[in-house]
Amino acid sequence: MNTYLSSVNSGFFYMLVAAILAFITLMCVVFLVKSYKAGVELGMDKQVLKKTIVSSATFTLLPSISILLGVIALSGTLGVPFSWLRLSVIGALQYELNVAEIAAQSLGLPGLRLDMLDVNSFVTIALVMTFGILGGVFCCIFFLKKYMGKMKSNPKKEEKAGEESKPGFGAYATTAMFVGLCASYIGSYIGKVFAPNDGDIMPLIVAVIAGLCMAVFEYFTVKKDMKVLDNFSLAASMLIAMAAAVLIQMGL
Repeated sequence: MNTYLSSVNSGFFYMLVAAILAFITLMCVVFLVKSYKAGVELGMDKQVLKKTIVSSATFTLLPSISILLGVIALSGTLGVPFSWLRLSVIGALQYELNVAEIAAQSLGLPGLRLDMLDVNSFVTIALVMTFGILGGVFCCIFFLKKYMGKMKSNPKKEEKAGEESKPGFGAYATTAMFVGLCASYIGSYIGKVFAPNDGDIMPLIVAVIAGLCMAVFEYFTVKKDMKVLDNFSLAASMLIAMAAAVLIQMGL
């Protein structure tokens, strides 16, 4: 292991991250116990509460596979402890990889290249990723209470019988941002295909395979009403696309 990887995977870093995640886990346990007691005080059936806890824990296992894949993807360049921390608290795979790439490019690097990273670039990338995600935290701390108060004081009028509800601005904004994000990624992949002296079609192939897999899952989820597939469609699509990339690369 080179000096850089030894630094970002040091024992002290592991202990620091483990302490933070242990504290967060303790908070989750405390809230779980308090919620259970509150439910009992409200007269809810204990068996129903226990069944809800077990079913919720079960259904979080499959979606967490995609998070584990994100940790694996980031750990090769940013080390296991930091990747573990970022994707265990409030991080998201789409955000983390994208911002890490942008931060690396702002430093003059072609991307998250292990052979070009050092401790100084790691600190810069880590700070950019961390401060970038804090926006949502501060918005919740300072504005969520006021926002929820408005939501409660101005509830939407009940829809007339038989009349379909129209999506609000939030639905359109979310869709637009998602389309823009996908267009940005696909555009960069197409650009890599035609890059001079370094054309790389693999990212585009992997994106197409992953998209086709998600389309198949979406078909069975929506058309065949197999809602359970929602729990692992993302993880399965990622695994299939990654496996296809390995097989294609071995065949090239």
